[in-house]
Amino acid sequence: MATGRIEVNSLRDFATAVYVSIGMPEPDALIAADTLVQADLWGHQSHGVMRLSWYAARIRSGVCSAVARPTFVSDFGALAVIDGGDAMGQVLTAFAMKEAIRRAKLHGIGAVGLRNSNHFGTAMYFTLMAPPEGCIAFLSTNASPAMAPWGGRAKTVGTNPWSWAAPAGKHSPMVLDIANTGVARGKVYLAKQKGQAIPEGWAINAAGFPTTDPAEAIDGIILPMAQHKGYAIAVMMDMLSGVATGSAFGSGVHGPYQSEHRSGAGQFMIAINIEAMQPLADFNARMEQMISDLKSVPLAQGFDEIVYPGELEARHHTANTRLGILLPEDTLADLRKLATETGLGDKLPF
Repeated sequence: MATGRIEVNSLRDFATAVYVSIGMPEPDALIAADTLVQADLWGHQSHGVMRLSWYAARIRSGVCSAVARPTFVSDFGALAVIDGGDAMGQVLTAFAMKEAIRRAKLHGIGAVGLRNSNHFGTAMYFTLMAPPEGCIAFLSTNASPAMAPWGGRAKTVGTNPWSWAAPAGKHSPMVLDIANTGVARGKVYLAKQKGQAIPEGWAINAAGFPTTDPAEAIDGIILPMAQHKGYAIAVMMDMLSGVATGSAFGSGVHGPYQSEHRSGAGQFMIAINIEAMQPLADFNARMEQMISDLKSVPLAQGFDEIVYPGELEARHHTANTRLGILLPEDTLADLRKLATETGLGDKLPF
């Protein structure tokens, strides 16, 4: 069950106030809050404000630092490695992506590895920083174990999401943001919160049998997308994000759902300056042609249009900004509880 829609700015202000109340500097609190609200605007409630209390609990427990003090471990011009010191992943990744874009402007390409970070929410939030700067961006992250190695029965491999984003001329940017499981684990948590069953094929329970119960899925194993292919991609993303950056990897990474362990998450990002390859105007024109070609394909039965990656999120953003965000009752209850705990009841936007 859901109540009325919530005005976007008010929800962002509340989330920002929660972060400030537990020690985050206001500019960093605003970034962290905006990533959550933006996920809800895109229609990705699994990564929206339902996670606010999880992140707050991690800061309160001390496993995540409220104040970000990123330091450079190495700097080779186009390539750098940053130690995040266990601060908020959203703040660190925004800092690192800006660095990657700055380096791409200087060298044509910029790559930044980030170690000792945390879960950062929605990957596309950060890759979408690049298109307005005339850049293409890639971002990978590792995550706490959610699935087993292909053929195994013990969780040691994370969902390890990755994202690409590029400008698309007159269209909203083309952007991909996917986990390597058949479904992002946050969607399983959202189903549990809503009291809904999950589709068959999303997970198996701890005994190794298929399940539609989200609680069993959380205690069991989330299945990889495309079987062995999803597993293999997840391992490669962990290589980039964890092993190569000098951060934790595999079962050494802990997620935002628990407040007793430091995360150890790592991220790796690349920015490419389009002007180093061709004039940006030419690239945008070619992207428009690519999208036109995609949309001109005859429709399969049951479909009324073809969309390109990121188009639906852009539509949801426009609609939800105008109408407000609709949240499940359990999320609203969680936010009320958090408002009471932080003494921010007067800032609750509903």
